[in-house]
Amino acid sequence: MASILHFLAISISCSFLFFLCESNSSTYPSFLLVLPAQKDASTGLHWTNLHKRTPLMQVPVLLDLNGNHLWVNCEQQYLSKTYQAPFCHSAQCSRANTHQCLSCPAAPRPGCHRNTCGLMSTNPVTQQNGLGELGQDVLAIHFTIGNQLGPLFTIPQFLFSCAPSFLVQKGLPKNIQGVAGLGHSPISLPNQLFSHFGLQHQFTTCLSRSASKGAILFGDAPNNLNHAQDIFHDLVYTPLTITPQGEYNVRVVSIRINQHDLAPVNKISSTIVGHSGGTMISTSTPHMILQQSYYQSFIQGFAQLLPKQAQVKSVAQFELCFDSKKIKSYPSVDLVMDKPNGPVWRIAGEDLTVQVQPGVACLAVVNGGMQPSAEIILGTHQLEEKLVVFDLAQSRVGFSTSPLSSHGVKCADLFNFVNA
Repeated sequence: MASILHFLAISISCSFLFFLCESNSSTYPSFLLVLPAQKDASTGLHWTNLHKRTPLMQVPVLLDLNGNHLWVNCEQQYLSKTYQAPFCHSAQCSRANTHQCLSCPAAPRPGCHRNTCGLMSTNPVTQQNGLGELGQDVLAIHFTIGNQLGPLFTIPQFLFSCAPSFLVQKGLPKNIQGVAGLGHSPISLPNQLFSHFGLQHQFTTCLSRSASKGAILFGDAPNNLNHAQDIFHDLVYTPLTITPQGEYNVRVVSIRINQHDLAPVNKISSTIVGHSGGTMISTSTPHMILQQSYYQSFIQGFAQLLPKQAQVKSVAQFELCFDSKKIKSYPSVDLVMDKPNGPVWRIAGEDLTVQVQPGVACLAVVNGGMQPSAEIILGTHQLEEKLVVFDLAQSRVGFSTSPLSSHGVKCADLFNFVNA
């Protein structure tokens, strides 16, 4: 009874007296906030519907793990009674770390006002940048206890960017109207939720490989998602590094193929100009990317462990492809984290290959060229059907050492409230 009363008290305070949730109390609310996540079949990327504006409507946005903030296209049919544009040099602009002033000469509308703040937004797929207006409006998100979906909580003045429309025209799944940045900047989606609702600084991803829905949970999921406790207990953790750009990096010291070590990763990363090392975890690229020198060593080492007669012609961006009927099993790939005997992120089975044609499977690894943004980038294909906990409070990442299928479940089963 006490826990229920505590939850109701927090719920009421967060809904109506939201400043109480801004406190630095060590007691965190026991509820979780949830965003359903869906996979786009054509791009392999994941997206969600955000509830925004007044009256509330669903806005489809791409999930970008390393994005700085939420941005949406305001140039086409952005209708809301509660939209505001903070004045230049206001407290909101300082929080967004922008001191650039904009003045739009056209008639006032969302994204076009005088003496407002300019905020640069990025399409994470094409890497195009566009200057837009810092805005604030209502955002609503569901809470959940266990696998029961609760009503919507609202944030009356959620900060985001009204980005130019050309940013949504290339690279993104069809009908997507913006990008939800989950990075570690002051106005990223997680940080605004943590601050407003007084949540533990932690979020958990479970991305579905199929058309079913997965989820992103904000708050202390390992201690509050009771029906998944046995899976959370199996997680291993590695230190998390946050770059000056707010991106999430981990340290990989070596890659093993069937327990055989390739060259240490730091020998490769030291050749990347201006790069300090690190492996980026990303939801804006569908497959693992390796720096070119390391990629070549990896491809050669992998191919040697499979019969040459099983190899077939390359398909699209993938270099190493096989006749599925001639391969009984593929070598396993282990990313050794942090130190030589550190935790291992295993890539095997469906995490390792992608079915590109009937009877043809390719190694789901892409050549990143000589100067990628990181020597290793883990894409969505390697994140799917895994629990990945971004524990920002303790600067660590937790991940499943085995696929959820070993527990007899998938993300869609584990978080079945997202289909409600």
